[in-house]
Amino acid sequence: MQEAALRAAGLEGSYRALETPPPFLRARLQEIRRDYAGVNVTIPHKESVLAYLDELSPEARAIGAVNTIVCDRQRLIGYNTDAPGFISSLDEAGIPYRNKKALVLGAGGAARAIAYALKEEGAHVAVYNRTLERAQALCKALGLHLVSAPLLDAAVHSCDLLINTTSVGLQDPLSSPLPEGCLPRAGAVVDIIYNPPVTRLMLEAQRAGLPTLGGLPMLVWQGALAFELWTGVKADLRVMYQAAQARLAEALQP
Repeated sequence: MQEAALRAAGLEGSYRALETPPPFLRARLQEIRRDYAGVNVTIPHKESVLAYLDELSPEARAIGAVNTIVCDRQRLIGYNTDAPGFISSLDEAGIPYRNKKALVLGAGGAARAIAYALKEEGAHVAVYNRTLERAQALCKALGLHLVSAPLLDAAVHSCDLLINTTSVGLQDPLSSPLPEGCLPRAGAVVDIIYNPPVTRLMLEAQRAGLPTLGGLPMLVWQGALAFELWTGVKADLRVMYQAAQARLAEALQP
């Protein structure tokens, strides 16, 4: 996706995965500082990476999670493009969120970004997580409503927008973060997982006649925003979508 954007912009460069076990995070960032224009950060490093950065954007500081790092004269600056990328994906799909009741499933780095973005855009945001303490910490940090397990069904049924930010369902079309039949009465369902393109949660929602959105648009939008931070050039979204869809189709082949 990023290499397609580089080619479309006529820029030299490459984008590759750097497997980084948690004990090697500090050393990896020293390598980034020396040799790279920037990197993306994914799980499980979106929050722990903050301790090793020289500067944070206002959004990254407020969210408490980073998914994009720019190396500027050997200074590492952390950004969060997940937040605006998610909002752009909703806008593109025509899913309303302003002044709506949103329920976020999960309390990790992506959940923090999405909850922050929705609140900033005027949504009423609640959070549920299987580990209550993590949900409590997120709600306290961002001023959100906490949903406990006994109230989960009611919160799901009454929300206008349900967002799964957990990894439940990733590369597993049989798994869902919610019990079967636990869906909004009339709200949209968003699952930020993009492999498989249609998760079990989305399939159940579609069968119930609810609007759904998978994770690929957010992936592309946040990537395009990161590309612009690294290069100063707007990314070609069309070629990024094409590259991401082609790679995903390859990954899904038996």
